[in-house]
Amino acid sequence: MSDWLSFLAERGARLAVDEPIIHGFDGRAPDTAQASVLCDLSGLDLLAFSGEDAQTFLQGQLTCDVREATRVRARRGALCTPKGRVLATFRLWAQDDGYRMALPRSLCEAIGKRLGMYVLRSRVRITPLRDVVRFGVAGSRARSALARALEVSPADLPVRDGVLSRLDACVIGLPGERYLVCSDPARAPLLWNALAVDLLESGHSAWAWRSVAAGDADVSPATQDQFVPQMLNLDLSGGIGFAKGCYTGQEIVARTQHLGRLKQRLYRCSLPTGPTPDAGTALYSDDFEGQASGMVLDAATRPDGARVVLAVLRVDTVAAGITVHCAYPDGEPLQSPQQVDVDLPDGH
Repeated sequence: MSDWLSFLAERGARLAVDEPIIHGFDGRAPDTAQASVLCDLSGLDLLAFSGEDAQTFLQGQLTCDVREATRVRARRGALCTPKGRVLATFRLWAQDDGYRMALPRSLCEAIGKRLGMYVLRSRVRITPLRDVVRFGVAGSRARSALARALEVSPADLPVRDGVLSRLDACVIGLPGERYLVCSDPARAPLLWNALAVDLLESGHSAWAWRSVAAGDADVSPATQDQFVPQMLNLDLSGGIGFAKGCYTGQEIVARTQHLGRLKQRLYRCSLPTGPTPDAGTALYSDDFEGQASGMVLDAATRPDGARVVLAVLRVDTVAAGITVHCAYPDGEPLQSPQQVDVDLPDGH
């Protein structure tokens, strides 16, 4: 991957200190909310699962129905503790040699090791794929630019959670006019250059706020073991297979679904003033008298300075219109909470 990072640096990219994440590009026009962008996603990693028992093994570990993850369809899902708490969220899809899982780089090594503990005698191999180049395209011109670069019709590109596999790239459709592109290192520079003709080369922040605005943020080290999958709306987006059988944490997840109303859900909010909160920041509502009643899953800053926040909030608090404060009982108030888009992926 050093060759890939060198390629980006030659084009004016500024790398983060001690980690391969692109912060931005020198000499480029500043990003705007309307810009269509091309972003390196070195902060996202891939795990490969191969072997004849791969599907059975994953089916016993993940919340999603692995049989629904195919060469043309990705599935959101989670890996849980035995107590049903989410350790990681991801996208999973199939390729000819097994499955691919895209998840945050900060979790990849630990999740790979944890899953490896359960392989035992199963005929499955878990392999990190850090030699695969990952980048994203987003915005109103993303679809046409990607079609032109890949020499396909725009109609051939995948919609939300669809997958298009080609020799030069694998493309996954994401919510919010975004695409994840995984490419061979030898071909990636040519594809990047072709996309850069139509799109603004941008850094991590340009992708981050679009992901949060689309309600598509992942669990991070700061928010592991804090939520059951339904709090992240995975039950509403095809991320939990309730008819698939047993998996780690399944008893708690099923009990949450069938024995009472869920008290917390994922909401998208705005924060007009104050600093952008970190993932894991506690939230306080006026009906809880100084006790934390929610948590920030992720947050990012738009080019216009507005903060977009994904937060797990109490349903009753939101329904009653009670103010929720960030970080402190008297902290900045979150505004306009809206439950994240929960439309099922096409073809579910």
